[in-house]
Amino acid sequence: MSVDVLLGLQWGDEGKGKIVDFLANQYHIVARFQGGPNAGHTLYINGQKIVLHHIPSGIFHAKPINLIGNGVVIDPVSLKEEILKVQAAGADVQNRLFIARKAHLILPTHKLLDAASEAAKGKDKIGSTLRGIGPTYMDKIGRNGLRVGDVELQNFETYYRQIREKHENLLHNLYNYRQYDLAQLEEAFFDGIRFLRTMQLVDGEYMINQALQSGKKILAEGAQGSMLDIDFGTYPFVTSSSTVTAGVCSGLGVPPAAIAEVIGITKAYCTRVGSGPFPTELLNQTGEQIRQAGGEFGATTGRPRRCGWIDLPALRYAIMLNGVTRLVMTKADVLATFDTIAACTAYMVNNQPTTTLPYDIERQPVQPVWEQFRGWQTDLSGITDYQQLPEAFKNYLAFMEQYLGVPITYISVGPGRDQLIQKPAHELR
Repeated sequence: MSVDVLLGLQWGDEGKGKIVDFLANQYHIVARFQGGPNAGHTLYINGQKIVLHHIPSGIFHAKPINLIGNGVVIDPVSLKEEILKVQAAGADVQNRLFIARKAHLILPTHKLLDAASEAAKGKDKIGSTLRGIGPTYMDKIGRNGLRVGDVELQNFETYYRQIREKHENLLHNLYNYRQYDLAQLEEAFFDGIRFLRTMQLVDGEYMINQALQSGKKILAEGAQGSMLDIDFGTYPFVTSSSTVTAGVCSGLGVPPAAIAEVIGITKAYCTRVGSGPFPTELLNQTGEQIRQAGGEFGATTGRPRRCGWIDLPALRYAIMLNGVTRLVMTKADVLATFDTIAACTAYMVNNQPTTTLPYDIERQPVQPVWEQFRGWQTDLSGITDYQQLPEAFKNYLAFMEQYLGVPITYISVGPGRDQLIQKPAHELR
């Protein structure tokens, strides 16, 4: 039995989609295990930019089938739009995409609750994408949600109206939120439900475990990043699901013993979208230079990402939580023009140095301790062989591997499928 896991180790946007797309043909199933349409995995297929929100990033390959697992929350409206775009780009969605019946549905009133809740927080807002993900997970935990399998029931609309009534009571009485056009939202929602009924709905946990028992390989694809995990991230500025390896078991229905490799993705620097602590953020021209060079704008929202140097204590923390066995570094090409590269190797907390991530870095601010490296000042985007990489960049990689205790096996030097350098086995530490 073998389930390999691929997930982000920072605050999301690490480039997971490209790596899944690269590895997909090594697997029989690619499965998303958590998150919702607030995630955006960007692929470049034949020069065309494709952004996936629900659909696993193996959808453009002939070998693997793709499963949206029960840990994902699904917006029928945006799922329909996404499927139509992916089909237009050449993917065989009807035959190669399956959706777990136990995945929860994002309702129109979930989006309204998201907007009302965020507005009520004022300056303390979380930075929600307002797509209804948080309220949907709240209903899931509160045993009040609708699931994909419910669309097969004759009385689906009765169940829907019951939940809608509860939501409207909250909107009116808790938030005094009344300025919305629910009828328009529902028209698009039920159109999406009709489309969803035409898709292949399955009992995902049986599908995955039967595949395991027959010796097939599965790649579990995460969304967001480990530092946004509901338990271990920078709470409360986190997402609403388990973004770490443990979430694979509950998000797909697989036993822990089935987990094999855990592939962690990190940028050569750090980014974050929305509110929340970010110890290595650069609020200066350097941060803006990284943003522009890296195209650091949200794939789903278009929001500018906050940018900073890499945070190695936080990265080592995420590696520990996930049991990472190998690393992939993305966007190494973005730092090509800098004379000096910095990395945070420790924090100063109450005037004491530590390499341990504090319990709450929002209320207990930390100051980064920097290590400086000579920049490589070389365009990496055309390099295809590890030996051709500049020595300054190799030194940067070597320091990271020693600090983190995990080998970096791939380096991404651009958005294209072919812009990925594999580190030779004899170079692995």
